[in-house]
Amino acid sequence: MRFPLAFCSVAAIGFAASFPVLAQTAKPPAKGSSTAETRYFSNLGDILGDLPVDAFIKETVQDGKIVSTTLDACYSVALTSDRKDRFVVELKSDGQKLTGSGETTENKFAVIVNLTRKGLKNGVTFDGKITIGDRPSLVSSTDNSESDEKEFQASQATDDNLTEKPADFTEVSPQSLAIKVKRENFVDLIKSLRADNVQLSLDSLATDCAALRTGAQLVRVTVDPARAGALVDKLKSSPGVIDAGWTTGDYDIERSILVPAAEWRDGDKLNRDKLAGAISNSLAKALSAQPVSTKWNDTTGELTVSVKRPNTAVPALNLTDTLEVSAMIGPEKPGASDRLIVWLGTTSITTSDETQGPHLTFSDDSSNDEGESAFTDDDGLVRALTADLKGKQWDAERAKWKQ
Repeated sequence: MRFPLAFCSVAAIGFAASFPVLAQTAKPPAKGSSTAETRYFSNLGDILGDLPVDAFIKETVQDGKIVSTTLDACYSVALTSDRKDRFVVELKSDGQKLTGSGETTENKFAVIVNLTRKGLKNGVTFDGKITIGDRPSLVSSTDNSESDEKEFQASQATDDNLTEKPADFTEVSPQSLAIKVKRENFVDLIKSLRADNVQLSLDSLATDCAALRTGAQLVRVTVDPARAGALVDKLKSSPGVIDAGWTTGDYDIERSILVPAAEWRDGDKLNRDKLAGAISNSLAKALSAQPVSTKWNDTTGELTVSVKRPNTAVPALNLTDTLEVSAMIGPEKPGASDRLIVWLGTTSITTSDETQGPHLTFSDDSSNDEGESAFTDDDGLVRALTADLKGKQWDAERAKWKQ
């Protein structure tokens, strides 16, 4: 019996609609096209048990079929460790089954992957087991949505926050440097810094996932601004160094003062004693205190000013407050500069009993910030120092020095 053509078309549509659509299945390319498409699943969740992990699955699709699958996983070697390891395993498919083996890049542990991939309406699921060394982990990663190459690369982008040639030191710090070095040269570079009198950022020594994937690590150091430029030039020619320059630091540009440099220099060197004395006297006056000491840190170039004043919480006890203010002095911009920037840090206060005879001691109750003895007008300190040094403050709204 022959059916009308229209009836056959309707029946065919109904037959096709009776099967569930597998979400995330690639659309067939246009006729005559065989362009490969890459897609990623990057929110895989806790695929290695409790270990912090950054992992993704990369699929390459051609002619509507998945032709290759790769699992890239970077993870902490222990729950409490900052040290990372990584493995990249090519997975072979047998229907919904995905299997593969390899080893980790750092500890050289054997890796065995057995997963099942299922496409559902609300995303793709990956279930199964991953074994690293003798440690198996059950995998149950659900509702994974795909991203294309452009979206994935945007999500993986990292900002090195490194400026090789800053126009000035309003956005980066004159004492804070960053060095991008190849991983195979990393240890030798760190050893070489022992001769340069720098302060290393400890957390930049730990290899992160970005370093494992790119093959380059970013090291951060703090150094006296007077030596920073020469150190950057030296580092650029060191083996394995990809880039070196300045980065952001701990001091806030809104708590800084721009001053003429000539009065505070002897030739091309900073007259530390003269400038430290002027800063100490200014801060002491603004804090209604007496100057005690000034101390320069030869490694970081920072100045610490100490002053003392009576504690007024209980005047009859004759207690003493010692206030310490840190400052960092550097050029306005790299190279020779006729102006300096004085960066003012926050004020710390210690209360002590300096009377004769037996002394009281005190706990550091940092949760109580309302006491009169703990109060300092930090903005007032910046204004006072600006006036005494005949300088200019930073205008945050206009992002420029005030006139």
